[in-house]
Amino acid sequence: MQQKLSEVIYGQGHENVRATHRTTLEITKDLHLSKAGDCIIVVGADKAASDLSHGFKELLRRPGAKLTVKLEASGITEQVTAWGSPYLLLRHETDIVIRKSTYVCDRTIAIHADKAANDLSRRLVEVLRNSHQQVKVTLTVSI
Repeated sequence: MQQKLSEVIYGQGHENVRATHRTTLEITKDLHLSKAGDCIIVVGADKAASDLSHGFKELLRRPGAKLTVKLEASGITEQVTAWGSPYLLLRHETDIVIRKSTYVCDRTIAIHADKAANDLSRRLVEVLRNSHQQVKVTLTVSI
């Protein structure tokens, strides 16, 4: 029997979105983004790792948990697939990070991702550079 839970996060773009990081992508509640934040793709998010529901976190920590990240902005949709881990802390109060590596910290919500910020379509990245652009992020964990 497959179990599936979703969380929806709303945020916005920012003029300094570069999306050039090769191993991570990040969503943050922060509104400020310097050009050094090359993994950040969404600012002003209404949720961080600590805000995810208890049930969602528990499912994400199960061995074999698959996370699908759907990014939607201005009619453009892109999907990232990653994996949960029993070692996830899921307690950061401002950030969500998805990683290609296996590194886990309190901001990490998934590892072994098939895409990082640098892998996103440049069409989507261009849209994310508009600070008035609303962004919808749907996280779906299944096992």
